[in-house]
Amino acid sequence: MGVVIRTADRADRELVTRLLDAAFQDDPVSGWIFPEEEYRRTTHPRLMAAFVDAVLAEGRVDVAEDGAACALWLPVPAEGADEGGDSEEFAQLREALDPDNERIELIGRLTAEVHPSGRAHEYLWMIGVAPGRQGEGLGTALIGSVLERCDREQLPAYLEASSARSRALYERLGFELVDRPLELPDGPRMWPMWREPGQPR
Repeated sequence: MGVVIRTADRADRELVTRLLDAAFQDDPVSGWIFPEEEYRRTTHPRLMAAFVDAVLAEGRVDVAEDGAACALWLPVPAEGADEGGDSEEFAQLREALDPDNERIELIGRLTAEVHPSGRAHEYLWMIGVAPGRQGEGLGTALIGSVLERCDREQLPAYLEASSARSRALYERLGFELVDRPLELPDGPRMWPMWREPGQPR
């Protein structure tokens, strides 16, 4: 049975935020941004809500019809974002959410530095699957629907994998490591990955 996917709107904000919070509470990068577990439980949802707001405004959120998975996509033009735009947004996030936590701002600056420019592409900012539903192919279905469009329109796609497990999934979908892993200071690795469009399926 196939996965039914729909485009989320503002009415889905809380659903998508809760889903991302649950999916990323134990993620290595989330643990690096918010090392204290108790503090992460209270502050992490607010960061996820800010991400959802940004993508609802500028991109597209796909969600499985049963609410068990979601994907946040941003279209990136060939000229890329304004110089320093991403890091400025993360600086504002830090000020609004957790002014003493420099890692909120740092993650934005470091990922902006490795993000490829010069070609229009689709950017998979985040994908989340409910912890009890992982391994069912929901993430693959969500990504696959956009990759099919990328192939039709001959658009590349880009993402940063935040775990070795997710990196393996993305490799199966045709993504390849860009240059080398991003080493977060005193923290985990992230894998910037790029996918050239293939033949329309």
